[in-house]
Parts: sequence; structure tokens; C-alpha cells
Amino acid sequence: MISQLSWKIGGQQGEGVESTDRIFSTALNRLGYYLYGYRHFSSRIKGGHTNNKIRISTSPIRSISDDLDILVAFDQETIDLNAHELHGSGVIVADAKFNPVVPEGVNAKLFAVPITSIAEELGTSLMKNMVASGASWALLGLPLEVFNKAVEEEFGRKGLAIVEKNVEAVKRGADYVLELAGGPLDQFKLEPADGKQKLFMIGNDAIGLGAVAAGCRIMSAYPITPASEIMEYLIKKLPKFGGTVIQTEDEIAAVTMAIGSSYAGVRSMTASAGPGLSLMMEAIGLAGMTEIPVVIVDTQRGGPSTGLPTKQEQSDIHALIYGTHGEIPKIVLAPSSIEECFYDTVQAFNLAEKYQVPVILATDLQLSLGKQSCEMLDYEKIQIERGYIVKDIPEREDQSMFSRYAFTESGISPRVLPGDKNGIHHVTGVEHDEAGRPSESPVNRKKMMDKRLRKLAKLEVENPIHLHAPHAEPDLLIVGMGSTGGTIDQARLRLNGEGITSNHMTVRLLHPFPAEEVREQMAKAKKIVVLENNATGQLANLIKLNVGYHDKIVNILKYDGNPFLPAEIFERCQEAAGIKAQEELVKNGNI
Repeated sequence: MISQLSWKIGGQQGEGVESTDRIFSTALNRLGYYLYGYRHFSSRIKGGHTNNKIRISTSPIRSISDDLDILVAFDQETIDLNAHELHGSGVIVADAKFNPVVPEGVNAKLFAVPITSIAEELGTSLMKNMVASGASWALLGLPLEVFNKAVEEEFGRKGLAIVEKNVEAVKRGADYVLELAGGPLDQFKLEPADGKQKLFMIGNDAIGLGAVAAGCRIMSAYPITPASEIMEYLIKKLPKFGGTVIQTEDEIAAVTMAIGSSYAGVRSMTASAGPGLSLMMEAIGLAGMTEIPVVIVDTQRGGPSTGLPTKQEQSDIHALIYGTHGEIPKIVLAPSSIEECFYDTVQAFNLAEKYQVPVILATDLQLSLGKQSCEMLDYEKIQIERGYIVKDIPEREDQSMFSRYAFTESGISPRVLPGDKNGIHHVTGVEHDEAGRPSESPVNRKKMMDKRLRKLAKLEVENPIHLHAPHAEPDLLIVGMGSTGGTIDQARLRLNGEGITSNHMTVRLLHPFPAEEVREQMAKAKKIVVLENNATGQLANLIKLNVGYHDKIVNILKYDGNPFLPAEIFERCQEAAGIKAQEELVKNGNI
């Protein structure tokens, strides 16, 4: 029996790949397995190759696997593009309709199943995804009743007759492949899962859930990949709590509407990706100048311009920190897991109101759209902190306006909500005095700038870095952010097995940068590997700017639109540690 397995399904976008993956993984989740998924899809509604890969395990996992056990193919292109991932005992379950061929050099067993023909016999070719699901499920030897329950949940709203048709499609696919294979395949027999209930969601859903838990009641947004699921989630959920989602005409309207509703006292947010973030920059500056709290989610994708809308990248780091003109205080958080997407969203709203600043939550496409198992969330941890909001304001004899932007030692001024008696003040994007009235006084300008920038001098953020540091003086300190964390941890296991000691640090607070915490760990390491999905080493540059250690830092960059694989990190870290270079010298007789 095995403890983990990797399964992939591929075909043309729009022919059921996504629904097959959804039902297959839902059934596995019901059994209690840990899952980690990756979607490769085109930036179009229909057509173009797409595939979904799921890693299945009896223990927690946070990365995709290097290789593949089972490939389900709806067309030859899927085999040609993905069969190289199959290891020696891997199998291909393919639709017999296109006369599948295993590419030369690929050592995998082919099961040609009449997937489309079986579906058409049952009434429609649309059910071929269920035939394919049944075939691959049967090879694992898992109970069909569990899978049928997932089918019932998926199609129950369409009526009993549709459910029964799909269940029959699953059975026929299973029966056919079992006859070909002579029964379930021993090499794919999974150890029993722990059976414990687990959540199974994408990062965007976790952010949406976190927003609801944090008390967010207005989201204004414009659809964009890979952020749209946050809006779609909240469209269903917010009305149940007295909130609403407003689809705006563009990202400029989205962020300014969020700022306006936040000014009125409602916890508000927007979400976008790189192109939308660019359009929001002037308004983010407005939030900084007017000291209005707002939460903005940036789900990074391939850029620049339209770039690669459906592919992985982490290239917005500089824009997130430096994109606004002028200088304002802001906070940029970067969650690295599904759980953190939830808890960090709550923290983002609390920080925004405590410090009266824009807070940006930076994810990446793999974290936003990769579906993963996570432990049940602890709602007892949720605390709502509204910050320095004043009520019952006493009358002033001189009838002066309220000092909304009063100079304080902390830089955080008293906030009043519109309509509160005796709280009238100006709000403007130009420089202003304590009551908000426009002012071009040099003395006032300096005092007001200093006041705003003082806010974050004593910033308190939970876990600005995550650290796995078993070694006092490691050969390597591997640094990453966002979705790379689990992949780094898997690569580290192999590095330690090769005698290369390594610690792992995930940077979760990008701005203001946690220089002291990072410096402490970097000082201990012989070399520092900074791993990121961009072409210019933006995270490494941020570290060099704030901490130094230029001579120790080695960049590992990947910007082809795909996430890192554990084997890639292992090999590049070997090179960074000098192991591969030494092996080549030995091989060539120079040592």
C-alpha cells in the first residue's frame, strides 16, 4: 500500500475537466485524505488545453508532486503534453474515440476506454466526465458508494433521473476499466485515510470566508482572473449577513467605492490582480492621505499588461510597496497557506482600522486558485478590533470643526463616523490641517507627513515571518513567500538526506519589512537562497535593501507561468550549496 498518489485529468477547456476533478477530489476529501490541487488552464472560456492535477496523501501536503501515477486523457494532446510526468508504473486512462498513442520513450500502461461512446449510450456525451471518473476511481480500489455520494451532491439539484444517469456512467466506466486491468491495481492501493473532517477549498474562498468573519459587509469589485472567485463567494454569502457585493464598471470605481463605504463606517474591501492594482494606485494614495482604512486583495498573475492571466507569478512586489505616488503608510501582508488566507484576512481588517491605513493582502495564482485540504478553522480566534473610533463627542464652545487629523504621539488620530454629533470635519485628498481644511503651510505639511508616517513605527503583526529552523548554522537558508512554502519544505527533506542542512523562512509581512527578524536568521546561514516566481528577484532585492547580505544571497527564479516543483528547488539548491559543481569536478577528474 502507498501513502500518496498523484492524479491528473486533461482535455480541451469546456469539456468537463474541471467538473471531473471537482467530484473526484470531493469524494477523496470525504474519505479524509489530504489533497493539493493545481489547475493549468487557458485564458479563454472554451478551447485550449487544460489539466487539473491532484496530489493525494494520508498526511498533510502543501505542494504538487514531481511525477504522476494516473493520467486521464480526453484527447491525444493531453497525453503528448503530460505523459512525461508518468513514472515507470504509471497508467493512462484515455478515451478510445481518438485512438490514443503512448509517446515514444514513455513507459506507461495504456487503458483505452470508450468514454464518449459509453456516455452517448446513456443519452449524452456530456457524461463522459463521469465515465472517466469512474474508471480512474476503480483503479484505486476505493468504495464506489463514496464516489456516488459526491455525484449525488453535484447533480442533486437537477433531479433524481440525472443523478441516476450519472451514477450509471460512473459504474460503466469502472466496470470497463476493471475488466481491462483485471481488477484494481495493487500499485495504486492507498493506505486508509484518517477519516477526519477537513476543509477543502481554494485560497480565494478562504479569503472570502475570512472577510465575512472579520465583519466585512461591502465588497466592490470588477471581475478579473485570478481574483473573481472572492467576489463570487461573497455574492452568495454577504447578503445572508446584511451585506452586499457591487460589481463596478472598473477597478477605479471598485476601490473608490470601498474607500467611501469604509469612510461611512462599514468594513469594506476590493480584490483584483496586477492590471487592476495598477488602476487603483491613485485611490490607494487617497486612502493614505485621508487616513481611511480599506482592505485590497492582489492575486498576482503573469504580467506585464494582460500578460499571462491564468498563470503563476509573484511579480507585483515592488508595485505593492512603491506603486503609489508620494509617500503614505501602508501594510502589505502575504499569506502562504489556505489557513493563513483566512486568518490574515481578519488581521488585515483589524490592522486597517487600528492604523487607519490601506492594507493589501498579496496572494499568487497558485495560492488563490489551487484547491487544498486544511484543518478545521478556529472561529474562537477571531477578534474584531475597530481601532480609535470616538463617539459622544462633547460640544465645542467655539463651534470649531472636529480635529479628525489631530497630531498625536502615535500618529493615529481620532476617527469619527459621518453623522455623529459634533464630529463635522473636512475630507480632502490635498494636504490639510487637523480639521481637514486644505493647507499648503510648510510647517503643517512636515508635521502632517511625520504624523502619518509615525503610525507604523510600532506596528504589531502576528508572525511577520514563518520559520522552520532546526539547524543553528545551516548550509542554506531558503527564503520564499506565498505558495512556495510547501514545495520548499518537500525539497528540504531531500537536501537534508543529501547532507545539506537547510532552514526555511517564509516572509509574510512585505511592508513594513521585518528587517530584524529576517536579519537574525540570515546571519546564521552560510548561503541564502531566495526563491520567487519573477524574473528580477524582487523579494531578494527587498531583502538586500532592508537587511543586506548581498554576498550571501543566491536567486532562484522561475517565470514561465508554472509553479516550482520540489525537484527543481532541490537541484537549484544543490547548485547553490556547491554540491553539483563539486560532482562535475570529480566526474571530470579534476578532484
